[in-house]
Amino acid sequence: MLFAVGVLGLGLVRAAFYDPADPGATWSSAPPAAGPVVAGKCGGVPLRATRSTRGFWLTTVMNIDWPSRQGLPEAQVKAEYDKWLDLAVAQHHNAVFVHVRPSGDAFWPSEFAPWSEWLTGKRDGQSPGWDPMAYMVAGAHARNLEFHAWFNPYRGTQPGPGGPGADFSKLAPNHPLLAHRDWALAYPQGKSARLYFDPGIPAARKFVEDSMLEAVQKYDIDGVHFDDFFYPYPQAGQDFPDDASYAAYGKGKARADWRRDNVDTLVREMNERIKALKPWVKFGISPFGIWRNLDTDPDGSDSHGLEAYDAIYADTRKWVQEGWLDYIVPQLYWNIGFAKADYAKLLPWWVNLVKGTKVQLWIGQGDYRVGEKGAWSDPAEIDKHLDLDEKAGVLGEVHFSAKSVRSNRLGSVTRYYDHHYAAPALPAVMPQLPAAPPPAPALTAAQRAGAAITFTATAGAEPAAASWALYRVSGDAAALVATGRSGSQVKDPNPPPGKSVYCLTGLDRSANEGPASAPFSA
Repeated sequence: MLFAVGVLGLGLVRAAFYDPADPGATWSSAPPAAGPVVAGKCGGVPLRATRSTRGFWLTTVMNIDWPSRQGLPEAQVKAEYDKWLDLAVAQHHNAVFVHVRPSGDAFWPSEFAPWSEWLTGKRDGQSPGWDPMAYMVAGAHARNLEFHAWFNPYRGTQPGPGGPGADFSKLAPNHPLLAHRDWALAYPQGKSARLYFDPGIPAARKFVEDSMLEAVQKYDIDGVHFDDFFYPYPQAGQDFPDDASYAAYGKGKARADWRRDNVDTLVREMNERIKALKPWVKFGISPFGIWRNLDTDPDGSDSHGLEAYDAIYADTRKWVQEGWLDYIVPQLYWNIGFAKADYAKLLPWWVNLVKGTKVQLWIGQGDYRVGEKGAWSDPAEIDKHLDLDEKAGVLGEVHFSAKSVRSNRLGSVTRYYDHHYAAPALPAVMPQLPAAPPPAPALTAAQRAGAAITFTATAGAEPAAASWALYRVSGDAAALVATGRSGSQVKDPNPPPGKSVYCLTGLDRSANEGPASAPFSA
């Protein structure tokens, strides 16, 4: 894990174009059955569903999560990926964040980047003979998971010995930094050096944007996701060697302000270009958890750690205030009570920051830390975080990383699952995204198969639903019991004995929910 931390860095740490994949499913486009339909109610009681994005980061660099090794056969890579998606479903997650551009490379056939060596096992730029991105997106959607493509914009290589470091002779022959050596900067000096695209060169920035937008254009992704890597974290007193680009483009600004402007421009332009291309695609960033400390800035948080604004030139507060993001996922990988960065003090700072903006707050959870000495030896630590998140109205969590969710160290994942994720959840609605809630569907028949009840359902007229949500009446409400992609089998996996009343709704691509079907007893 220490090695993984070193690799990833200090921060670590509607579309109405959906084509149902299962032609034999019990969902059809026949007109809905007649009956009383009341939006938001089922049999006279209100629908009840948690609205929260839940997911994990699936890390590809250094094969931390997936694929398990470089150069595996296509069938094994696919099988491993499917198991990760099945884990997400089992945990009642509704999104995955997959590392598709770890460092100037690509997990898709790209005109802008070589194939990732973490997939192919080679740096020759040769295709593996299949399209991983197409498979990844289709697999996520088949399980009704949002697919957020996770990119590192400016990283050009990984340090040696695992990566090529700053050695141009070790790059794939079609690596763009070979053709544009003037865009390449090596940092830091020594054996841990890696290459970066210089954020201060406008042409390099546009190329990086184009390389990521290629994936938005070619694939049906749900989100574009960055983590905290823009300018590199400072090391051993070395400064980032951008004298030439600062002299050419600095225009008399202080270098720190100029660097922040460069990152601001990338964030703003990516937001504008994504929305111009596909307005329904979400854009979000998972930054380091401290913007600035209160003892540095009266607007800062009650913390005493590294400041993203000053150290890596990431003005995360500005991005929220300007509305350049749809969501932000600060990496609050610290325990409650930690003196330098107390989770219980940083959380309200971020909650207050997003108030009155269109930006949703999700929290990055450091599952990888469970089992460390001190507070992290308590399996309830992340469970306590989620308690605070719920009280604060946080609209999601993303867990680092998939391997830690699977390992369930000290039973910590089971604990927070039982208390917070035991029922499925729908993604929180983003009003700024396109909305086309579908009309009411209908439940027309039901059949018990083993422990489950399977339904025959008919979709309403246009606009078409992207997904469905199944509710079961219990007491004074109808609780969400299952979700699925449009075209998939409608099923209650764990019905109680005897008869129950159900209702079905359709949701559009942006998770806007239409009216419920007429009640159906099964």
